[in-house]
Amino acid sequence: MQTIIKKIENNQRITLEEGVKLYDLDLFTLGKLASKKRQELHQKKTYYNINRHINPTNECKDICKFCAFSANRKNPNQYTMSFDEVKEIAKDAVKNGAKEFHVVSAHNNKVGLDWYMGMFKMLKVNFPDIHIKALTAAEINFLAKEHNKSFEEIITLMIENGVDSMPGGGAEIFDEKVRDYICKGKVSSTDWLKIHSLWHQRGRKSNATMLFGHVESRENRIDHMIRLRDVQDQTGGFNTFIPLVYQRENNYLKVENFLSSTEILKTMAISRIVLDNFPHIKAYWVTSTINLALIAQEFGADDLDGTIQKESINSAAGAKSLAGMKEDEFVTLIKDSGFNPTLRDSLYNEI
Repeated sequence: MQTIIKKIENNQRITLEEGVKLYDLDLFTLGKLASKKRQELHQKKTYYNINRHINPTNECKDICKFCAFSANRKNPNQYTMSFDEVKEIAKDAVKNGAKEFHVVSAHNNKVGLDWYMGMFKMLKVNFPDIHIKALTAAEINFLAKEHNKSFEEIITLMIENGVDSMPGGGAEIFDEKVRDYICKGKVSSTDWLKIHSLWHQRGRKSNATMLFGHVESRENRIDHMIRLRDVQDQTGGFNTFIPLVYQRENNYLKVENFLSSTEILKTMAISRIVLDNFPHIKAYWVTSTINLALIAQEFGADDLDGTIQKESINSAAGAKSLAGMKEDEFVTLIKDSGFNPTLRDSLYNEI
């Protein structure tokens, strides 16, 4: 273990086997190693933004065992918003200071491609100064298959209609055996990585996620990180890595043993160490709780996401995030944790 610690201290790259072994370290040693990396990059800054999550439809053709948002499973209350409804939400969000619209939906095969692209164009025309982060790689894969188009064609349409960057959703766990069990039929790991690579080749940025704490192994997690690291070596297009803590309510996965806080913090710290070419690690407070996300700033994370204003996907599975959080509360919590609140835009430029 001392050999691995020395490698980390000397900024040498960690292998898959070494990454798995890091879980055997005690929490505080691991936290110290990750915190040093964090401070070298960001000192005591903790980033956040003022954003609004917009989830325009929950009608989905795919069936993922971990999902509580899709109307085709546990949630019978189907909805698809009109452009006017989306516009009103956006207008209200801007009044509340939003600088980003984070637009993610289900895979709705009852509306056409024009509904998706028309919505982005409507938002950009009416709110030209607001950053639009929209369409996960899973959604792009769905739209390409549904409408007989290539990934490149969908990406071109996104750019033409005002999408500025991509969120990191749909990655789940890249191991295909796990994917086959938890989200059969969804975008493959190979295509998820390909879509993000194509997006980066267009000079655009994206995020990357990993859903953990369900049926995956520690080795699956490290493998996931290393595949992302390999793409980042090639493209440099990822802004941040977001380890998403699995939410266990109202879905069909039926996980008996929920993750301990120690396991969550270790995973945060290890991601900071393994992903040596990612500028940011986000402790997404929606899935980890705000308290644990703040503690994670001591374990390698440097970002908390944002105020959100309203969040429908994870809250459907039990996360306490439906109403978002006020900025002054966000700032106070960061300060009280001993860090410096740093307002950013969607691409991590400080405001």
